[in-house]
Amino acid sequence: MKNNPVVIDLKNISIELGGNKILENLNLYIRDKEFITFLGPSGCGKTTTLRIIAGFLEPDSGEVIFGNKVVNGVPPHKRQVNTIFQRYALFPNLNVYENIAFGLRLKKMKESDIRDKVKEMLALVNLRGFEKRSVDCLSGGQQQRVAIARALAVDPKVLLLDEPLGALDLKLRKDMQVELKNIQQRLGITFIYVTHDQEEALSMSDTIVVMDGGVIQQIGTPEDIYNEPKNAFVADFIGESNILDGYMLEDFKCKFSGAEFECLDKGFAKGEAVDVVVRPEDVDIVPIEKGMLTGVVTSVTFKGVHFEIIVDIGGFKWMIQTTDYEAVGNKIGLFIEPDAIHIMKKSKYSGRFGDYSSFSDEIEHLSDIVEEE
Repeated sequence: MKNNPVVIDLKNISIELGGNKILENLNLYIRDKEFITFLGPSGCGKTTTLRIIAGFLEPDSGEVIFGNKVVNGVPPHKRQVNTIFQRYALFPNLNVYENIAFGLRLKKMKESDIRDKVKEMLALVNLRGFEKRSVDCLSGGQQQRVAIARALAVDPKVLLLDEPLGALDLKLRKDMQVELKNIQQRLGITFIYVTHDQEEALSMSDTIVVMDGGVIQQIGTPEDIYNEPKNAFVADFIGESNILDGYMLEDFKCKFSGAEFECLDKGFAKGEAVDVVVRPEDVDIVPIEKGMLTGVVTSVTFKGVHFEIIVDIGGFKWMIQTTDYEAVGNKIGLFIEPDAIHIMKKSKYSGRFGDYSSFSDEIEHLSDIVEEE
């Protein structure tokens, strides 16, 4: 993937909408045949970035480059892209065949070529035999497949997908994640995908672009993003994380929660304040005498494959994910291996995430609201 040519290059893109700065000096390149996902909360700028690539929006400043050509001002239908939205925008008055054929007819293709292409697309999305069906009679997943077939029929260089699975139920969404990735690999074209669903991004992408506040926070493979988050926002947004205040004693040694730990990080100043990330699945529960830290269990939730246990350690609530059951009120020891500790530079997000006492506070607040009603 690293050696594939760049197909899209966004240079210094900024845009304001309604007086609000949506993107600020965004720089990003996208390679041929890459499955790249823009991931972040609502309002982070991911859909705006997609719309600028598609040509539906023009940036206030910066360049949108396809290949070696600046395409600012070029309308959507003249760009080598096609877009699939969460609401599939199928034509209800046309059957499945005619929906897929629509873009091909605009290109004035021969009827025999249209027929062959629609047949090819129906096979690709596993809808053989659905040609004459009304799209209103299809399930959500089947409508989604028709939208994919219609978008791919015109052979775009890049396919843009804006939360395309958001309207589907959980099981169907997971099935479609696998199917979309398979389609992308079979066709060998670039997919640019927008979602706020972390699991979706991790399971489908070659590259993830994590965004917040119109700024790219981190770009990397799913493994890099999960295992080596750049700041507290990324660590919290991708999966669950215990994020604690700490400081570096020296290379490969840090201190947090009142105890000293060996770690794999270096290059920080001696005594530098840092954010420490420990994933819930990387903490082992041990007898108190063997624990590096000790705490009291305040909450236990059964999640099917594991228990989610909240442990109070000096007033900070840790989350632990384990197959071992511990009752509320038990005093337990925690053991953390050096490779389970990840050190991050302090950022504007420091101190805002990673203490799981906020969950119980929110629940108490919700119960207050219900009582008031």
